[in-house]
Amino acid sequence: MQAAVSQHIAVIGGGWAGLAAAVALVQRGHQVTVWETARHWGGRARALSVRDTAGQALTVDNGQHILIGAYRDCLALMRTVGVDTETALLRIPLDLRHADGSGLQLPNLPPPWDAALGIARAKGWTWQDKYALLARATRWKRSHFRCNAHDTVADICQGLPARLLQEFIDPLCISALNLPAAQASGVVFLRILHDSLFAGRGGSDLLIPRTDLGQIFPCAAATWLQAQGAQLHLGQRVHQLQACGADAQQGWRVNGQPFDGVVLATTSAEAARLALTAAPGLHATRSACEHWAGLADALPHTAIATIYAQQLAAVPRTLPAPMVALRTSAQAPAQFAFDKSLLQGPPGLLALVVSASDAQPGHDRARLQTLVLEQARQQLGLGPLQALRTVVEKRATFACTPDVQRPLAHVGPHLWACGDYVQGPYPATLEGAVRSGLEMARAFEKPLG
Repeated sequence: MQAAVSQHIAVIGGGWAGLAAAVALVQRGHQVTVWETARHWGGRARALSVRDTAGQALTVDNGQHILIGAYRDCLALMRTVGVDTETALLRIPLDLRHADGSGLQLPNLPPPWDAALGIARAKGWTWQDKYALLARATRWKRSHFRCNAHDTVADICQGLPARLLQEFIDPLCISALNLPAAQASGVVFLRILHDSLFAGRGGSDLLIPRTDLGQIFPCAAATWLQAQGAQLHLGQRVHQLQACGADAQQGWRVNGQPFDGVVLATTSAEAARLALTAAPGLHATRSACEHWAGLADALPHTAIATIYAQQLAAVPRTLPAPMVALRTSAQAPAQFAFDKSLLQGPPGLLALVVSASDAQPGHDRARLQTLVLEQARQQLGLGPLQALRTVVEKRATFACTPDVQRPLAHVGPHLWACGDYVQGPYPATLEGAVRSGLEMARAFEKPLG
């Protein structure tokens, strides 16, 4: 698709949202310049180097991520920039089983038969458990997956058996929204259920990266953008936005360079800072810009911790699946274990994930690491483990509660924001970030007024 009038657009931020916006803008015929403060592309979903127990360098990620089959915009964008998604991602039907085989695994069938048969076959669940989940899913479907705006996930699941809450609802909720069910938005949770379990075959499939996150999109996008003539500035920070003309009717200056429009694709806190530097150059819309900055800066956030560990046994044990659910408690805080050897990684390498890790009172990094290693040894039947690195993203996601106020995409004249925190139907996911970036590209289809 070509733009009616080609414009020169600055994209500030080289994470998934910013790169998605840049690719879509280039496809529409615009000139694009991208700034990224860090020395790597990808934002909070990027590659990271660690050393194994023998001192050899390994490439992992700044946190273990997965995608699902419903992330259609992510997958389409990866293909656009030359990524072979069939090779880069391991696709398996939804599997939330524990190491002992109990829990839910869906067969490779179209909906709703995959969910119906998966629930009927779930090991460790009574027939009363299975009937209760099928009945509740039917009720959600009849209500078109809608609920009251102020409902939490716990509210919409009230009355379900404890086993279902522990082995199905809680793992889904905390992995998708990074919040426990008592705090997470019921509206957003039902949207995720609809789009994954009921919107089409393969929507609930797990897509687990076989390589580092940089290779499955950000680095490929940067290479594609350069080949299309986009200007990329890595390791350079934007300090100030200056309006050109009254109320930025002639665009903006970014680091002294003139642009027709600007996309803020940074974290919410950094976008708020840039919006405040832009506000003094505005008149009629200054208060709106400052209000936007206030909303973005006030967003609450939650943390995710990933402990990379290696088995010390001469012959490391392989987990029963690439991703295995863990039973959680105050002394066992991790929700999932990933066997990297089943994902083209070295033997014995594990990624142990603690979503909503800031909800663990009194657990500093060292204490969290100790508890998770012991949890893995006990629940996975492993021998000694050695931690290689514990990565804690303190602002991994915004807190997707029922009453959270997410800022709109429009910040000011020819000034927009994109990111997983911007108002939309999804929580802080890679798909939410990419969709936001793609939608921003459409904002520049009309010529300047």
